[in-house]
Amino acid sequence: MSNAMVQKYRLAIAAILLGLYVGGYWAFRLTNSEIWQSDRHAYLMFPYGYGVVLYHLWRPLSYLDGALTGMRFHIGPHRP
Repeated sequence: MSNAMVQKYRLAIAAILLGLYVGGYWAFRLTNSEIWQSDRHAYLMFPYGYGVVLYHLWRPLSYLDGALTGMRFHIGPHRP
């Protein structure tokens, strides 16, 4: 296998992994967003337990998402 083919293979794998990373975040965002009645802002709710892991995994995307859309983030349910 030539060096150029190896580079293309690596680039394709990186593009697929990046797509899975962004797609996973987007799917999670679509299914776990809510408007909190107290302040009328949209929040992406990360559940307790594994949600903390997801929060840290997707932290770079959440900063970008918050800057572009104003989305806010919360681990666990809101309490009045």
